[in-house]
Amino acid sequence: MPKALITGITGQDGSYLAELLLAKGYEVHGLVRRVAVEDPAQRLGWIRHILDKITLHSGSLESYASIFSIVERVKPDECYHLAAQSFVAVSFEDTFSTLNTNINGTLYVLAALKERAPHCRFYFAGSSEMFGKVRETPQNEQTLFHPRSPYGISKVTGFDITRNYREAYGMFACNGILFNHESERRGMEFVTRKITSGVAGIKAGKQNKLSLGNLDARRDWGYAPEYVEAMWLMLQQKEPDDYVIATGEAHSVREFVEAAFATVDLDWRQYVVIDERLKRPAEVDLLVGDITKAKKILGWQPRISFLELAKIMVAHDLKMLTS
Repeated sequence: MPKALITGITGQDGSYLAELLLAKGYEVHGLVRRVAVEDPAQRLGWIRHILDKITLHSGSLESYASIFSIVERVKPDECYHLAAQSFVAVSFEDTFSTLNTNINGTLYVLAALKERAPHCRFYFAGSSEMFGKVRETPQNEQTLFHPRSPYGISKVTGFDITRNYREAYGMFACNGILFNHESERRGMEFVTRKITSGVAGIKAGKQNKLSLGNLDARRDWGYAPEYVEAMWLMLQQKEPDDYVIATGEAHSVREFVEAAFATVDLDWRQYVVIDERLKRPAEVDLLVGDITKAKKILGWQPRISFLELAKIMVAHDLKMLTS
């Protein structure tokens, strides 16, 4: 039975990945902050239904000693490093902790694996935010990075650290450059979930306005459960490499708003209010991925459409309010 260690197992991607690996017969271990263990009702929500099937380890990405100890105990065959401070807006407000957690955390995990589980296959969760002020459209594995946020900068550094461990030490280390992927498990602070929960609240009569920032930013949005399949596929290849995972379609925030409101037969223009304070200091205007390589080598491609994604999320949030 292969063993997998997932950092960030309590989040959207981590919970879906844990379910996928369990279905494939893995022994699944997860790294969680001690506060999650102390407050399981609030912080372990997305994995509560599988707690009896996985093993959780309390640790901190800011402590090499705790990471080293967990790796030594588990000795995983595969490690999926998903944990990070991943909210772009917060990275502008708290730059130091974002860089510290995201950069050092990646280094600590790789260093511990090198010392105690050098055979382990490693996945680093990169981001389309690394492209930032894009040099070409669509973006592929060869597109130059120009991050426009502390979060994006931290992910570029993690990408380089991962590649360096692959090239310098011969480790099986892969970078997944994942474009925006959403689901009903997305955190409420992210714009898609803010939109769908707001639509549900308006439809249910619990609110009458939805405040948003830049409606013109364009993103490549996919469905998270499909994206964790791509993570797993990367670690099953003969050779480690880096892959862009996306849908290949760009849609504006305005289009997502329109699609979400349309699912409940409402005109978004009657409810959306633009709040300048919600706009980023440095915006990323257009992100859309080229998945030619992932299709060819991994045999992966998205199945859930943009409109289906909006419908799934709104239906879930409406059910939460009305059930």
